[in-house]
Amino acid sequence: MGAAYFYHLTHRPLEETLPVLLEKALGAGWRVAVRGTDAGRLDRLDARLWLGREDGFLPHGRAGGPHDARQPVLLTTSAESPNGAVCVMAVDGAEVAPEEVQRLERVCILFDGNDDAAVEAARAQWRLLTRAGCAAQYWSEASGRWEKKAEA
Repeated sequence: MGAAYFYHLTHRPLEETLPVLLEKALGAGWRVAVRGTDAGRLDRLDARLWLGREDGFLPHGRAGGPHDARQPVLLTTSAESPNGAVCVMAVDGAEVAPEEVQRLERVCILFDGNDDAAVEAARAQWRLLTRAGCAAQYWSEASGRWEKKAEA
């Protein structure tokens, strides 16, 4: 049974935080699905991931291509994971079901702490998942570094 990790972004934007989390997930040997709600936003994240970190790009692809099953990271608006993802990183309010949390190694829910609607959506997601018995952690960067603030 996996766990849901909530990341409350306040200092660094998604475009900076996502590559760091993806590198950690890939380092753990996980395949990842980055699930969003807006194809245009995923296109911008796709372009950002091609830049990668100092040592090059992060291997990834956009869903709908001929090699989806081979992608270590797949950006998608769908709940389907043709790449066999064991980790889902939900961005921009993409929903995650309790059954997914229980089936996967990890679910990461990244939300913009400067957007009241995003914060409220994350709170609703926390309530849904924890009431369903899912393990969850809440991480905040309000102090300038990541700190675990709550666990259920």
